[in-house]
Order: sequence, then C-alpha cells, then structure tokens
Amino acid sequence: MKTAYSLLAGGLFLLSSCSKFLDERPQAIAAENFYTTPIEVESGLNAIYETVRYLSTFGGFYTIQHEINTEYMYGRGSFAPMNSYDGLDNTNVGRITDTWNNFYKGIRNANLVIQKAPLAPAVTDAEKLRYVAEARFMRGLFYFHLVRNWAGVPLHTEHNLDSINVKKSSPEVIYNLIQEDLVFAENNLPDNPRMVGTASKWTAKTALAEVYLTLKKYDLARKAAWEVIDSRKFSLVSVSVADDFEKLFGRDANNTSEEIFYFKYSSKVAGQGYQYLAYLHATKTTNFPPGGFGTIYADSLNTFMKNWDRADLRYRFTWYAADVNISPTTVLCKKFSDRQATIQQGNNDYPLYRYADLLLFYAEAEAGLNNGPTADAVEKLNMVRRRAYGKPVNTADPLIDIKLTDYTGYDAFAKRVVLERAYETVGEGKHWFDLKRLGIAQQVIKDVEGLNMTQKHLLWPIPPREFNGNTALDPTADQNPGY
Repeated sequence: MKTAYSLLAGGLFLLSSCSKFLDERPQAIAAENFYTTPIEVESGLNAIYETVRYLSTFGGFYTIQHEINTEYMYGRGSFAPMNSYDGLDNTNVGRITDTWNNFYKGIRNANLVIQKAPLAPAVTDAEKLRYVAEARFMRGLFYFHLVRNWAGVPLHTEHNLDSINVKKSSPEVIYNLIQEDLVFAENNLPDNPRMVGTASKWTAKTALAEVYLTLKKYDLARKAAWEVIDSRKFSLVSVSVADDFEKLFGRDANNTSEEIFYFKYSSKVAGQGYQYLAYLHATKTTNFPPGGFGTIYADSLNTFMKNWDRADLRYRFTWYAADVNISPTTVLCKKFSDRQATIQQGNNDYPLYRYADLLLFYAEAEAGLNNGPTADAVEKLNMVRRRAYGKPVNTADPLIDIKLTDYTGYDAFAKRVVLERAYETVGEGKHWFDLKRLGIAQQVIKDVEGLNMTQKHLLWPIPPREFNGNTALDPTADQNPGY
C-alpha cells in the first residue's frame, strides 16, 4: 500500500518528481524514442494507474456520486440535487465530465502500451505478452465503468489512437471489447502481480466474474469466480471485534489475504493520498483529524439502516454519529479512517476487489446458473455473514446462517446476496451497480425513500464538451435520454 506507489510512480524516477513523468511523458515522446526497454514500457504501464488517484475518479467524487444513489446515503451541498433521483444538475455534470475525461486518459495510456510494447526491441516476447495483458486489463476495467454509467460510448483502441472524431458504439460492442480484454489478461497475466497494486490473472478472473454477472452469463461468472476460490490464494481476514475491520480498510492495511485488487494511495507524497476521506468525515473528528466536509451522510432511522442488525460488526465499524446540521440521527461513514492524517488526504487504499466480493459474486452466479439457491451458493453467502459477526467463517452457525429454504427462486436469493453485499461494501461505491444490474434500483428507492426515480437518472449524460470536440457524435441522437 505505502511502498506500492513509490514503485508505481515510476521505475528509476523519484516519487516526488515522477507524477508529471507518468502523466505526460509517455504521451509526449515520439514513439520511436520510447517504449523500447522494459523500464520504459513499465513506466507507460504505471501511467495507466495514475488516473485512479484523481479526485474525479476513484480518489473521491466517483465513489461519492454512486454512494448518494443508494437507498441509504444522501448528499450535502452541491451534491444535494442528486437526492431527488432526477438526473444530474449542471454542477454534477461538470464533475462527471472530469470522470469521463480521466477514464479516457487512462484508456489512451493503455492503448499506447498495447500498440507500442509488441514493437519494443529490448523486450522479450514473454514480457510483451505480460505488459499488453496488464494494459488490456486496465483498458477493459475503464470501459466497464464507462459502459455502466453511460451505456454506449466512443470506442478508442490502439487502432484509432490518434483519432479525435470517433462515433458512439453500442453497449454490446463495448462489452465485447471488455470481455476480449479481460480474457486476454486472464490468459497472459502472471499469478502474482508485477508489483503490489497492479493486476494479476486472479484480478482479471474476478473482474470477469462481475462482467459476466452484469451480462447474466451465469455459467461463465461462476467459472471465473470458482477458479479464484479454487486457487486458495485468498481468504477472508478474521475479525472478532468491530475495529478488526481496520485490517481491511485502515491506513496501514496492505496486501492482506483478502486483497485481490486495491488501488494504492499514499498521504506521504503530495497528490497521491486518498482524497475521499475529506468528503466522508465531519469537520471535527478523531477519525480524520484534519477535518472533512461531511459531504455524504446516512440516517440511522432510514429503513435500510434501521433494519441492519446492530450485532453485525460491520455496522459498528462503519458508522459514527456526527452533527452536520441535519438531524440528531445523522451518521457519517468511518469505514475509511486515518487517525494519523495531518493533511486532507488519507493513507488508505480503495478496495476495488476483495475476497468477500468474489464469494458473493460466486453465490449469485451459482444461483443464477441453477435458477435458485443451492447449498454451495448459500454457504458462500454465509461465509461472509459469519465473518461479519466475528465467527469462524467455515463453521456453520444456526444463529447467523441463511438457510437454503429461506429463499426460493433466483430473484429472491439474488436480492438477498446484493443486500449482504451492501452491508459488506457500504461506502465503497459498489451497491448502485448491483441495484442497476438486478434491475431493481427504482423499486428499491421507492420502497426505502418513497421517491420516484426518473429513468434518466439511471445513466449519466455524455458531457457537452465531448460533443464540442468529437464531430462524429450527434448532440441530439447520441445523447442519453432525458438530457
């Protein structure tokens, strides 16, 4: 976690001076003068990861906007208009414009490696495969986030790298590329990542499991998830008290048995800390001494929150009462806390994929494949639940366990798995995608918050700036409905 970005930030270059190098140099140097040696290609690879630290992506706002969309979280200040579930106002369109631009920046950096690495004279064929596989994994991952937020988008690959005017491709075409990229990564990435915080074959298999679930390809989702389970390379981190979850989310959590793929941050270097914490926390709190803005919050009397068993250690670990001038029952998320922070950035990492995610992917896929829950699916769900109560994960516990007879049919069980994943991943910006994937987002918001979500709220608008710069797009025909 802490040393990873010292490495990720660039080969022989000092961390303090490498951000500019990673950000600009691979794009600025002529192709014939770069991407010729392993060090140069790896510098190009490192540049792909640079964008995940930006405030507009996983560094803060991207996660915040997805959390506000859930049935348990609300936005304050300029994020408050999202509480109406009526699409994005101009301020938030500006924010997602930066998200769009930075995802495409990461895609461009990936395309450069995909195009140039095979031509590198001082790189072995085996290295070329691994480098291209890592770049394709990241490209597929970025497109996976683009397509789920915007549906059809322009498809930039290594074949049209210098093209500005690129038409919108359908979601089906985007998903085809995502699957091709992730399968290539699965087949060509090593068992162990190039360095902590980069992708491995197990990362690719986990991402594939989620992609296949999204596409309702339950057989392939189950296969990908099972291969990760069967590798025995990962396991749930044991907890006995609520604070033990710091092992997973705290400032010093790094490379645990549960970590499949975390984005790495470091508050020790300017511009590389986890900015999300400043938006989670209250102005005055020991959970984040520099103080935050309390941008997103929950209410302990919200139906989702009220129904959450208080004996669940995840509830105790995640929430704390704070006065942010809303309600006496307001609570803020302390899942990501840095009690040693001295600046408004945390030292925590972002857990994109951990073993708990994978077990719940498997449970849902197994049920989808069999049109209802099986003992195997229920067991994987119960492993996550047992850990949540501080129990041994592999020992049945009748007081906690979901029973096979509790749910009949796929739909009911899948909703229960997604509820469990909400408890497990609250604050991580994942639950909104689960609600959309199951097609229940509008109903859940109606049931819990009593609000009618507009259809347009399910997608973000293609940024106006994109229409101004990309003449292959039609501002009327290509814009998402309602915007």
